[in-house]
Amino acid sequence: MREVIIATKNKGKASEFQALLAKKGIAVKTLLDFPHTPDVEETGSTFAENARLKAEAIARFFQAIAIADDSGLSIDALGGKPGVYSARYAGEEKDDQANIAKVLEEMRGIPFEQRTARFHCALAISVPNGSTTIVEGTCDGYITEVPKGENGFGYDPIFYVPQKGKTMAELTKEEKNKISHRSVALEKLEKQWDQMVNGE
Repeated sequence: MREVIIATKNKGKASEFQALLAKKGIAVKTLLDFPHTPDVEETGSTFAENARLKAEAIARFFQAIAIADDSGLSIDALGGKPGVYSARYAGEEKDDQANIAKVLEEMRGIPFEQRTARFHCALAISVPNGSTTIVEGTCDGYITEVPKGENGFGYDPIFYVPQKGKTMAELTKEEKNKISHRSVALEKLEKQWDQMVNGE
């Protein structure tokens, strides 16, 4: 059984990767299993650049195949913000409620049809001393005026999904996993896995 290191300390993300890779007989470890792993500075200007930085650094450190993701929210009316700064938009401490409050304040008075936005996920898979491949996925929607829903995390309560008629936070986990930006990227990763890792 091959082993892959997922460059995350997020339990939710880890479980999504485990579900995908278990079908291929691949053991998954995350940075939660290795608490003393050095942090990788995310200095990229795009989600793809940050995902690549993390995947390549972890692959080198463990001499193992590594997968990293970088994801966030881009709002058209804010010129693409919060973008790569999504997790810390309201400050260095990751605070979902503060981030949501800042976005809603900046979006005050903007009509619904101009509140278009998308969640974006870039996944990078890196083979030690080898190549790095990046796949990306998006999910389009609108920013609501007030939060709705108790599920999910991050900006989910203010991200309205038109085809579902609900915010991301009002969807069940199963519903979200069928349409989310991460699930789209994971599907692309699954399709390319054998070629990327085995050279097939």
